[in-house]
Amino acid sequence: MSLNLPLVVGISGASGAIYGIRLLEILRDLDIPAHLVMSRSAEVTLAHETDLKVADVRALAAKTYAQSDIGAAISSGSFRTRGMIVAPCSVRSMSEIAAGTTTGLLTRAADVVLKERRRLVLMVRETPLHTGHLRTMTALSEMGAIIAPPVPAFYARPENLAVMVDHTVGRVLDLFEIEAGCVRRWREDAK
Repeated sequence: MSLNLPLVVGISGASGAIYGIRLLEILRDLDIPAHLVMSRSAEVTLAHETDLKVADVRALAAKTYAQSDIGAAISSGSFRTRGMIVAPCSVRSMSEIAAGTTTGLLTRAADVVLKERRRLVLMVRETPLHTGHLRTMTALSEMGAIIAPPVPAFYARPENLAVMVDHTVGRVLDLFEIEAGCVRRWREDAK
């Protein structure tokens, strides 16, 4: 019997809330349960970058958790998941995960995913990067995380921002072997 395990989605306060929102929409459309945790900073960023309310974003998820709910299911390794995507991932969240000094549920859930050897994908949003950021990314990669900055693929010739976001989110879902149907793959039109 195949279980439809949930995919944990974290939305941190970095710019790029649209990545997390679109990820939730796609997972909903694919009938893959998304378990959502948003940092307090994410709620602020959401108000600056979109016309959505926090309740609108939470409504896209199968289950939501408060950032302060350290006793939530996703804070325990015994709760089975497909893994976790932090979209977008702030440098602060990335640093907490790397150091293992988690201050809220988002980074605790990511830490649990790492310790259980499940897939953790961090869509780190920052530029330019200094050496400390790069060292932190290296440490996370060595721990098993995948660092996947949301970098557009211009070979796909995106016609607008929505297509660019879909392609990026689709490529991240590829890392979980989830076909979202929104990636224009390299040379797929070539004969």
